[in-house]
Amino acid sequence: MYIDVHGAKIYAYTGGKAFNPAQPTAIFIHGVLCDHSVWALQSRYIANHGWNVLAIDLPGHCKSEGAAPASVEDAATFIGQLMDAAGLKKAAMIGHSWGSLIAMQAAAQLGDRVSHLALVGTAHPMKVAPALLESALKTPEQAIRMINVFSRATLSPPNGAGSWVFGAGMALGRRVLASNADTNLLHTGFSACDNYAGGEAAMAALTCPVLFALGEQDQMTPPKAARGLIDAAKAAGKQVRISQLPSGHNQMTEAPDETLFAIRDFLAA
Repeated sequence: MYIDVHGAKIYAYTGGKAFNPAQPTAIFIHGVLCDHSVWALQSRYIANHGWNVLAIDLPGHCKSEGAAPASVEDAATFIGQLMDAAGLKKAAMIGHSWGSLIAMQAAAQLGDRVSHLALVGTAHPMKVAPALLESALKTPEQAIRMINVFSRATLSPPNGAGSWVFGAGMALGRRVLASNADTNLLHTGFSACDNYAGGEAAMAALTCPVLFALGEQDQMTPPKAARGLIDAAKAAGKQVRISQLPSGHNQMTEAPDETLFAIRDFLAA
C-alpha cells in the first residue's frame, strides 16, 4: 500500500493483509541500502498473526518518493509523520542496523505512542570505518561488496534452501542504489549512522520495553557494541530483553526463524 506523507507517496508492505483498525500495528524499518523486502518472512508472519504490518521503504528508497533522510533524527521525525498520515495513535517499532537507530530515536520522540521497540543488529555509536565511508562515496560497487563480505556469517543459511545470500545481497544493494539518481543512498545512510550520538539519551526517554536481537557472529554491529545501549536502558529502569541469534549482521536472512521468534515473542509479552 501507499501512504501520502506530506505529498510524497511512501510504500509500505502489509504482508498481504488489509489494514484492520482493531489490531495493533508494527512498523518495520530497514537499514542502509535496503528496502522493505529484507523483512519478508518476519513481516508476513506477523501480519498473519493479529497485527497490522507496515514494512516501509524509507523516503527516496525504491518504491517511496521524497527526499532520503540525511540523519537518524530526520528519519525518526518522518516515522512520526508516517504514523500521523496513516492515522496511527500507537505502533511497535522494529528496526535493523540503521533502522534500529531510527526506530530508537522515533520511540524516544514519540513517547507513549510506541508500544514496543525491537532493535535488530544494533550498536551505539554505530561508527563506520573511514575507508568504507570513502568507498561508499567514490566506489560504491566496491563498498557494496565489502559490506556483503563483512555482513555475512554464511553464504548459504541452513534453512535457506541453498539460497546464495551474498549474491542476493549484492543485487539488492545495486537495485536500491540505482533507485535514487539524486542521492548516493549508501554514503548518505552510512554518514547518518556515523554521525548519530543520541543513543543514551534516547534510551532514557523511552516509555516502552526494548528487545535487543543480536547476531552472535555479527562483524558490522558486534554484540559488544550494543552493551552501552543495554546498560543505559537498564540504568533507566526499562524492560529489557536480549536474544542472541546464530547469525552475522543479516539476521533476517541468516537466522530467519530465530529472528522471527524473538520478535514474535517480544510483541506477545
